[in-house]
Amino acid sequence: MNIEMIEAAAGRGRGYIRRTPLLNSPLLDAVAGRRVFVKAECLQVTGSFKFRGAWSAISALAPDVRARGIIAFSSGNHAQGVARAAQMHEVPAVIIMPADAPAQKIANTRAYGAEVVLYDRYTQSREAIGEALAAERGLTLVRPYDEPQVIAGQGTMGLEIAEQAHEAGISKADVIVCCGGGGLTSGTALALEGSALRVRPAEPAGFDDTARSLAAGRILSNDAGRSICDAIVTPEPGQLTFPILKRLAGPGLVVTDEQALRAMALAFLHLKIVIEPGGAVALAAALFNGDDIEGDTVICVASGGNVDPEMFARALDTL
Repeated sequence: MNIEMIEAAAGRGRGYIRRTPLLNSPLLDAVAGRRVFVKAECLQVTGSFKFRGAWSAISALAPDVRARGIIAFSSGNHAQGVARAAQMHEVPAVIIMPADAPAQKIANTRAYGAEVVLYDRYTQSREAIGEALAAERGLTLVRPYDEPQVIAGQGTMGLEIAEQAHEAGISKADVIVCCGGGGLTSGTALALEGSALRVRPAEPAGFDDTARSLAAGRILSNDAGRSICDAIVTPEPGQLTFPILKRLAGPGLVVTDEQALRAMALAFLHLKIVIEPGGAVALAAALFNGDDIEGDTVICVASGGNVDPEMFARALDTL
C-alpha cells in the first residue's frame, strides 16, 4: 500500500466519488472546548465512505473479470457501496448481510439491484458463505477492509481532508476516524503520512479491538457482545490494516453507545446532518473525551448516515 495507489484510486473516482464538505459549528466547538471540524461522509454516494472503496476496487478489475459479477459481505454500508458501484458498472452483485442489520440498509442494498443473502452474525461466518458463493458462481469478492484497492479508495478521503485542512488554515490536528476493520482509518493514515494531521481510531465500548491492539502492539479480538454501532462492529483489526495503523496511528479512543447517540443529536442540531451510531463515534470522542485529545483543533469523520428512523428518534430523545 502506498500513496500512489490512493492517488490512482482518486483518479478513477473523479466524477463518481463525491467531495464531501468539512463542516464546523461554534456551538459544537463550545461543547468540545476546541475547534471541531466534521468531514461529512454521511453525504457521500450511498450515505457512507464505503462507496469510495467499492468504486476503487470494482473500477480496478479487468473488464472480463468485472463482468462476471461481484460479491461482498457487510452489515450495510459496504453492501450499499458495492451494490451501487456494481450497478453503475452494469455488473451483477451478491451481498451477504446479517439478518439483524438495519432494515433501511437491507432495503437500500436491494434497491441498488443487488441480490441479498441474509445470515446469522452470531452463529454463521460471513467469510465462509462469501467464499463459497464466489467459488460457485465465479464472482469476485470485494472485502470490506482487508483489500488493497478498498483501502486505497478509502484513502481518497484523506487526500480531501489534507486539501480542506489547508483551505481552512489547519496546520496540525488529530483526525479521528470511526474504526471497524480499519480500512478507512488505515487509508486515511497513509494519505496523511508525513503531515501534522495524525489519525486516531474511534470505537464503541466493548468493540475497541483496535485501541487495545495498538496499546498491546499486536492484534487482539473482541469478546462476543452487541452495540448499536453496527457499522463498525468487527471481530478484530485487519491483517493488512493493522500494520499500517501500528506504524502511523495515534492511540485509540473509545465511546459509549449513549455518547454516540448524543453526538448524533448534536450533529443534527448544529450541523444539520444525519449520522448513524457507528458513524458518530469519532464526533462523540471529540465532544466527550476531550481530555484524551491534544491541541486546539480536531477533525472528525462522520463516516455514515444510514440510520433507521426509530434509532434516529432515539438519538433525538437525548436532547
